[in-house]
Amino acid sequence: MQNRWRIATAGVVMQIALGAVYAWSVFRIPLTKSFGWTIPQVTLAFTIAIFVLGFAAFAGGVWMRRAGPRPVAVTAGSLYGLGVFLASFTDGRLWWLYLSYGLMAGTGLGLGYIVPVATLVKWFPDRRGMITGIAVAGFGAGALITAPVATRLIGQVGIPRTFAILGIVYFIAVTGAGWFMHDPPKGYQPPRPASNRQLREFATHDFTLGEAVRTWQWYGLWSVLFLNTTAGIAIISQAAPMAQEITGVDAAQAAGLVGVIAIANGSGRFFWAWLSDLIGRRTVFLLMFPMQAALFLALPSFHGFSAFTILCCIILLCYGGGFGTMPAFAADYFGAEHVGAIYGLMLTAWGFAGVLGPTLIAVLRQNTGGYSQALSAIGALMLISTVIPALVRRPATRMPPATAPIRVS
Repeated sequence: MQNRWRIATAGVVMQIALGAVYAWSVFRIPLTKSFGWTIPQVTLAFTIAIFVLGFAAFAGGVWMRRAGPRPVAVTAGSLYGLGVFLASFTDGRLWWLYLSYGLMAGTGLGLGYIVPVATLVKWFPDRRGMITGIAVAGFGAGALITAPVATRLIGQVGIPRTFAILGIVYFIAVTGAGWFMHDPPKGYQPPRPASNRQLREFATHDFTLGEAVRTWQWYGLWSVLFLNTTAGIAIISQAAPMAQEITGVDAAQAAGLVGVIAIANGSGRFFWAWLSDLIGRRTVFLLMFPMQAALFLALPSFHGFSAFTILCCIILLCYGGGFGTMPAFAADYFGAEHVGAIYGLMLTAWGFAGVLGPTLIAVLRQNTGGYSQALSAIGALMLISTVIPALVRRPATRMPPATAPIRVS
């Protein structure tokens, strides 16, 4: 039997390449200066990619149930790499950037993201939180590598060639790692059993997608993911220019911030997911939401770069924690058998958050001339969000009768 840690390693490599999308903010100023575009126009390319990602992840989860993870992963790498490569031919045409980087690369992102998450949950039922945290930590850390590399490439060869080079690298990394992805054999058992506390939180049977979406708990988890993602992705989309404006640092130092918060993003995915195995998934979100509320409200007042960086890192720890914890949360409540489709559909929350968060902060920055109002609004939203994890509970095994059958599974 193939070593499950080898599959986990390949999953991390995939996620690192896919997570390079989080370095988008280093392109914002060069693109606005080169083509005269506004901040919202440039931010929309990133917004489209994240929005499409959510729906593509659902399609990938359904496709995996029929074809297995490998063909989904290879297709993902092809679309993602080609989309970024074709962005090199933008030449001042916004619609081309939106179609290539936004639509095509975003589709590849979604198809690829769900593959390691849904596959590794099946290989590690004894360590659901930890393994999903490790898998998606790679996605969070992708910008750590890409931000400084892209910044240097832009300075040396320009924006078009930078997109071309990165597209080729992404294609090789995602498709190569994707060949290692496959499901465990039927009846697979891990080397060690899950703990008694974990077993009490696990679903007593595997819900199909149709059954899951007929429970209010699915929408509760969707809302938790949506709200947590809205906050962090707003910071990610404006990290470099926001640091320059609030703290007065130059572009190189601001690009360094993008790399640092990428470490926090990746670390949070592992830390909170690991902690959720010990204290429970709900408790994790009950800690993260009020913490983020206080940080967002305080952020505009911190003009020192070091202090500003620390606050952004804590926010990104929580942002990453949502993605690290939620796959295990979904598997606990609905079972692991159909988690690719169930959590894949849940990732549409990421897509909608990818519209709200970056758009909110970009438009308010454009209209008010500063970031204070947008950050305060997001802080208030985080405080209100605490109510949802306080209410959500594992769904009952017996399903309510459906008025019409839902046949997607």
